[in-house]
Amino acid sequence: MPFEEKLAWIMATVSAVAYAAYVVLLLGRAGPVPLAEVPYVPLMLGTIGGAIAAQIALRTVAAALAPEDAGMKDQRDREINRFGDHIGQSFVVTGGVAACGLAMARADQFWIANVLYLAFVLSAILGSVAKIVAYRRGFWPW
Repeated sequence: MPFEEKLAWIMATVSAVAYAAYVVLLLGRAGPVPLAEVPYVPLMLGTIGGAIAAQIALRTVAAALAPEDAGMKDQRDREINRFGDHIGQSFVVTGGVAACGLAMARADQFWIANVLYLAFVLSAILGSVAKIVAYRRGFWPW
């Protein structure tokens, strides 16, 4: 498995697990309180920080286990990486537009922050899945 594909698997997995942990912890704290009144900022920052730390640690482990592959990119890797990033960016744009719409509608900050967080997570997952599929099924740039 190419090193860049390993990184895509790490990104997809860590992003999904971190967001799932955030949602579970948030819903666990909600109880009878409306969701928008739950103190979400520490949870969000904690899961984002934890995801960043986990990705750095797992990338370091992956590089240590295959030092000859770490940092080696060929033209195909660069094109797949660009392709996956372009696919993933669609969710960043969609999330930004949705957050802008919520702000114009004067929605609570909770909803705006959560739409942005979800957009970034979906962007990371979708972009990583696109990269994995390109590695597994082949990639033919037009």
